Amino acid sequence: MLAELLERHQHEFHAILPVDLNAPDVARLDFTANNPLVRNADLRDTAAFEALVAQLLAEQEAHIGVGGYLENRVIYRRSPGLFGDPAVPARSLHMGVDVWLRAGTPVMAPLDALVHSVQDNDNFGDYGPTVILEHELESETFYTLYGHLTRRETALLRPGMVIEKGTIFTEVGPAPENGDWPPHLHFQVIADMLGLTGDFPGVVLPAEQEKWAALCPNPNLILQSRCL
Repeated sequence: MLAELLERHQHEFHAILPVDLNAPDVARLDFTANNPLVRNADLRDTAAFEALVAQLLAEQEAHIGVGGYLENRVIYRRSPGLFGDPAVPARSLHMGVDVWLRAGTPVMAPLDALVHSVQDNDNFGDYGPTVILEHELESETFYTLYGHLTRRETALLRPGMVIEKGTIFTEVGPAPENGDWPPHLHFQVIADMLGLTGDFPGVVLPAEQEKWAALCPNPNLILQSRCL
């Protein structure tokens, strides 16, 4: 399994961000219905959402927020057209890790990679500019996805380009170009792209957790943050 492969190589990964995700000013953020601040907020207003993120960080004396893997979130109600029709079960289970930090923060490759695909998923509440990298370990191919990026840097990439381990290849994007979110990086690990390019489900039905968790193991196997 991919999770076991990543665990065997856990000391080989380069940081994907130039920040220490084990520093004292890093805190886990909760975007489930268990958090009353999130449950009662109007998240369709991106400026208000950004103020909420700042409040959640300030309450923990933090500057960077992390979290989200297998989190059943309420925040996707801001984009009902993307994440579900009210008449049917909505996608709300998050399959990546989000790192909430400043726009313009460089993003680096955890391992040597090829650019698998690049796409601007330009819908409200979507990924915005997205990069998917292809990696190989022990002859096994897997992928990492980076969402909510800058258009300028991401537009320079082309499928098949070689990205060396530790190389900066894009940046965290600002709203509205990042899908109209408070600045953050969505980082996801994928075992099989299922024939998709430029996009991959980052939010799925809670009832399908087992299926998607097998396809998308915990990104903290690469990030290695104590908060996750």
